[in-house]
Amino acid sequence: MKSLSILGSTGSIGVSTLEIIAAYPDRFRVAAMTAGRNLELFARQIRQFSPRIASVASMEDVPRLQELCAGINVEIMGGADGLTAAATADEAGMVVAAIVGAAGLTPTAAAVRAGKDIALANKETLVTAGHIFMEMIAHYGVKLYPVDSEHSAVFQSIEGHRSEDISRIILTASGGPFLNTPVEQLTGVTVRDALNHPNWSMGRKITIDSATMMNKGLEVIEARWLFDAAVEKIDVNIHPQSIIHSMVEYVDGCVIAQLGTPDMKAPIAYALSYPERVATGVKPLDLTTFSGLTFFKPDMAKFRCLGLAYRAINDGESMPAVMNAANEIAVEAFLAGRIGFIQIGEIIERTMDAHLAHDLKSIDEVLLADNWGRNKAREFLEAV
Repeated sequence: MKSLSILGSTGSIGVSTLEIIAAYPDRFRVAAMTAGRNLELFARQIRQFSPRIASVASMEDVPRLQELCAGINVEIMGGADGLTAAATADEAGMVVAAIVGAAGLTPTAAAVRAGKDIALANKETLVTAGHIFMEMIAHYGVKLYPVDSEHSAVFQSIEGHRSEDISRIILTASGGPFLNTPVEQLTGVTVRDALNHPNWSMGRKITIDSATMMNKGLEVIEARWLFDAAVEKIDVNIHPQSIIHSMVEYVDGCVIAQLGTPDMKAPIAYALSYPERVATGVKPLDLTTFSGLTFFKPDMAKFRCLGLAYRAINDGESMPAVMNAANEIAVEAFLAGRIGFIQIGEIIERTMDAHLAHDLKSIDEVLLADNWGRNKAREFLEAV
């Protein structure tokens, strides 16, 4: 039986992960769980899955969670210490890293140092600390399994093939809710418009990232580190149907793709059960019901954030961490109604323009770059 620690159990990835665990109680158990502010849902999860450790983001929420979990044999913790305790729980063999944003970096790194295998849904870990994190994976001898549907698709498409035979990785993107919206109309986009994703059910921050295509930019950077691929060999194709999740082209001209109904339970289950596969309840794919599958290049003028992500990885060093930090601040401001949709990219670009990329040698230095990016982005927000 595989014992798991779930970082971010009340988010969309965490909820889907627990659905899989509930379906296979003889294969998986939960050793530890963490959550943000959704205490009622978290308490229900604790009652159902009986972890030894349950931790909330804020120490202020610990007393309320203790009330909700009265009579349950669980250690309730909070803050950074609780997050680390959950990530390094002795009995956990694998950590599902599903915290959204750069906040997931420190506990995921702690899990690696503790010798835990990682099912990685937190793309910002590799975006902000790519070479450092991959060196840690090698040093501690742990396994890293991608959970993002695109990276899971690439992972599945390279199985059994030599890395030197890969000529190109092609990440697909739905195009989000504004695929067919003229760029001049994006100034009037509302939060509700941006959260209306056509294919996927995700959290608010990731859904906005999908609308700007920053999410795809982050995935390009993640793929660069996961698969040790030069960025010029990673392309993005718009694929509105979201049926082909990504593709790998080989030197002989052959392309291998992974297809499936858009549902995150499939890549999560593959990461948890690898190298085996388990039934997930995902609706089987019937290609005869589709009139066609289409692909085209993204409009870089409309999807400014995708271009900024390519710029960040090409600049390298501290720039991806700064870009990601600025994006988190800008998206938060958009969701709060402080700025318009197109200003997300403007804030990010101004922050990047103000930054001189420098080498990062440790997780602590990554966090310093992240903090600089947040502070600089806030400065620009004050001027809006």
